[in-house]
Amino acid sequence: MKIKILTTGGTIDKIYFDQKSQFEVGDPQIEQLLSEANITFDFEVRQLMRKDSLEITEADRQLIKQAVAAEQADKILITHGTDTMVETARSLGNISDKTVVFVGSMQPARLRVSDAFFNVGYAVAALQLLPAGVYVAMNGRIFDPLKTHKNVALNRFEPD
Repeated sequence: MKIKILTTGGTIDKIYFDQKSQFEVGDPQIEQLLSEANITFDFEVRQLMRKDSLEITEADRQLIKQAVAAEQADKILITHGTDTMVETARSLGNISDKTVVFVGSMQPARLRVSDAFFNVGYAVAALQLLPAGVYVAMNGRIFDPLKTHKNVALNRFEPD
């Protein structure tokens, strides 16, 4: 099994510089996370962009959609910021020949305490078990992007 990983940025890749929460989106952290987890499947990482999800435009969503459509792999993991993850997942439409799972984190992967490790592991498991389609894997659950939202007050994803 080979998994293609497309990265777009978001909190999972953020670097914070001071207590005023100034940040920038750094290099993708997914390869290091998977290496530390001692995974035994093949994967390839392609960085599509380095953006906070609030900066992702419709043109960026079309780029993501085109990358998914052109990809030979039938299992695709997309790291994405959580604020607009659902919108981007919805923009992919109905995928019938690939399993696509979006994942991100509420805290940067570089931090000692982060949900990134769990979320990525959960998303990889989901990617291997789910039928073709587009999903969001966050907070220990799988969501249909057409029937979910991010609850900003509680810092989690919930079904509609």
